[in-house]
Amino acid sequence: MSSVGKAVAAAAVMAVASGASAQSAGQWTAKVGVAEITPKVKSGDVSAPALPGTKAAIGSDTKPVFSFAYSLTDNVSAELDLGMPFKHTLYGDGAIKGTGKLGTVKALPPTFLVQYRFFKPEAMLRPYVGAGVTYAYFAKETGSGRLTAISDIGGPATTFKVKNKLATSLQAGLVYNINERWFADVAYIKSFLKTKVDFSSGQTQDITLDPQVISVGIGYKF
Repeated sequence: MSSVGKAVAAAAVMAVASGASAQSAGQWTAKVGVAEITPKVKSGDVSAPALPGTKAAIGSDTKPVFSFAYSLTDNVSAELDLGMPFKHTLYGDGAIKGTGKLGTVKALPPTFLVQYRFFKPEAMLRPYVGAGVTYAYFAKETGSGRLTAISDIGGPATTFKVKNKLATSLQAGLVYNINERWFADVAYIKSFLKTKVDFSSGQTQDITLDPQVISVGIGYKF
C-alpha cells in the first residue's frame, strides 16, 4: 500500500482551502491518479491429475489510472474508469503453498459506474457511492517452470488462459474541491468476479478473484 499512501499524502498537501466549486448537472470532469488492485482470492482446486488441494494465490499491483465523468443531475453522475494493464503474479497455495511463482497475467478492468453524490453541488466535501459493471480482460498469461513441474512433469511447458468476465462493482469515495476547476478524489471499489483458468495440460481451475481497488487522483472540471 506504500504507493497509494504516498499518493494520498500528496493529494492532501494539494487540497488547500481555496473555496468550493459546484460540480453540477451538465458538467464533464477528467481525473488522473494511481490505483492499487488487490485480489481477494478464493481458489478452487486444479482438476486431476494435479495433487488434491492444489490452489492459487494472486499478488496485488499498482498502476496509473484515469477516468471521465458526466453529471447527469446535481447529484447523479456517470463515470468511466480506465487505466494501464495491471500485472499480477500467481503463486502456489493450498497443497502447493511455498512453491513460489507459478506465472504472471495482465488484467485490464475498464469500469462503468453510476454515482450518487451527497450534499449540494457547491459543497467543498462531497462523499459519493456508486454501482456498475467491470469487464475483466486478461492477457499475456505466462507460466513458469514450477507450473509445468506441478501440472505436467516431463511434458511441454504448461501455458494457461484466464477467461474474460463481466463483474458487478460497488464504489464509495470522497471528493474535495480545491478551487473552481481542480479537485482531489479518493475512492474504493469492490468487484465480485468469478472466472475459470484453462491449462494446456488439460486441467482447469475455478477461482474467485473479488478484487478490491483503492485509488487517489486529481481531477479537472470542464
